[in-house]
Amino acid sequence: MTLKNKLSFIQIKLGHKSFSRNYALQILLFLGFALLNACKIYSFKDVSIDYSKIKTIKIGFIENRASYVNPQLSPQLTDKLQLKIASQTKLIRTNSDDANLVVSGYISDYSVSTAAISSQQATANRLTVAAHITVKNNVDNKTDEFDVSRNYDFSSNLSLQQAEGQLLSTIVSNITDDIFNHIFSNW
Repeated sequence: MTLKNKLSFIQIKLGHKSFSRNYALQILLFLGFALLNACKIYSFKDVSIDYSKIKTIKIGFIENRASYVNPQLSPQLTDKLQLKIASQTKLIRTNSDDANLVVSGYISDYSVSTAAISSQQATANRLTVAAHITVKNNVDNKTDEFDVSRNYDFSSNLSLQQAEGQLLSTIVSNITDDIFNHIFSNW
């Protein structure tokens, strides 16, 4: 019997019953769809806000209180946080201190240290950026304070200004994500 004949006359035997090829194909398709349907796409947009209680938010300017001040960091971090909250929540932004949530904070650390040494010379430097954030929940009358910090390594062949030019968008994005996740996500 040729392969073509075998394929055209396939029968699956279960116990004493015999099923046709079409019925077997239907079962396989059903199982395939059931398996695909069981798969879930996971997302990191795990925002948990009780919109029946929390409707408004005030986001204050994130000051730079670090010993070294990158003049672009504070405004970019504040803007990026405002945009992220606007795009990923239903909260209404306001300038009132009576908002349901009031977010304020400052950059607490912006410093460079040596990250790697070879032949008694620095081969990599590390930029550390940290922010202290305060979230006042006027609905539950609670205040949450937390710190977020990230390290960024760069070649010692680059000046700090060159490294900042390359790293600033990544720094702003990462710190913003950390702040957002701490405030709104179940992490």
